[in-house]
Amino acid sequence: MALLFFGLIIMIHECGHFAVAKLCKVKINEFALGMGPAIFKKKKGDTLYAWRLFPIGGYVSMEGEDADSEDENAFNKKPVWQKILIVVAGAMMNLILGLLILLILLSVSTDLIGTNTVHAFYPDAVSAQYGLQEGDRFVEIEGHRVWSEKDLGFLMSRSEDGILDFVVERDGELVELNDVHFATEEYEGVTLIRYDFSVVGVEPTFGGILKNTFTQSASIVRMVYLSLFDLVTGRYGMSQMAGPVGTMDMIADVTAEAASSGNLESLLTIMAFITINVGVANLLPLPALDGGRLLFLLIEAVRRKPVNPKYEGYVHAAGFVLLMLLMVAVTFNDILRIARGG
Repeated sequence: MALLFFGLIIMIHECGHFAVAKLCKVKINEFALGMGPAIFKKKKGDTLYAWRLFPIGGYVSMEGEDADSEDENAFNKKPVWQKILIVVAGAMMNLILGLLILLILLSVSTDLIGTNTVHAFYPDAVSAQYGLQEGDRFVEIEGHRVWSEKDLGFLMSRSEDGILDFVVERDGELVELNDVHFATEEYEGVTLIRYDFSVVGVEPTFGGILKNTFTQSASIVRMVYLSLFDLVTGRYGMSQMAGPVGTMDMIADVTAEAASSGNLESLLTIMAFITINVGVANLLPLPALDGGRLLFLLIEAVRRKPVNPKYEGYVHAAGFVLLMLLMVAVTFNDILRIARGG
């Protein structure tokens, strides 16, 4: 099930590149799902379609993508705006898939939709002693705008001491609440905040479902960027990263739980989160990722001529090597964590 899960996310991503490239009449040499030796392949027209052994990636190999080509349908012969559309299409498909999954989840759920407004406090709530009140609607947490209920837990979890600054709307006015304390506990060297209040729930309506689909998606996108920032700045260590093995292990656990309970909501929620993660991460301006190629295309648009493909190739090759080394490191960490029962 986990392999099918990843395969679907990869297939959607690569189909985005493939479909837009076809629309732009780019010659495609190979369209592959998976990496490694081919277990199935068939040539149709100019394109070789392949299903490869390891379901950890995929690619669309376009004529003139990594080197100059004189073919009139080569990638390098197309206008820069078409090349930009082709490069971002994969990530856009992942983001659209995430939106659709969230829309489905919100549409079929019989539960109330959570809001950013405090409903009530749990017994012995610490935050109520530092100015937070029932009816407060969160506007900002630590300087970050609150878009959806998903922001509450994530933005609060970034605190290292359980003391946070809020801006809330109270009786129609904005109120600053500084140094609001929450109870904390330590778990595997990480400080966890005890979420000591519940939020107001509202009946789902068509407009509310649409609004929450987009606000929750925006919250997940920001989670990706802030998590990467926290990793780079040392807030989180490598031991807290999960690679493909760790993610698949988590999906397998959730799948087993969903199968036993008949509830697929958790699995679909994780799927939405991961596919949005894939879309956002691919647009980071890093070599070997779609965002790295996009950066070179934007430079081309400004200079009105492409960067020398040889030098761009060197940058992407170096980025690919570093990416593979990172994958090896996090995969090794995943295996150790699973072996230790973590």
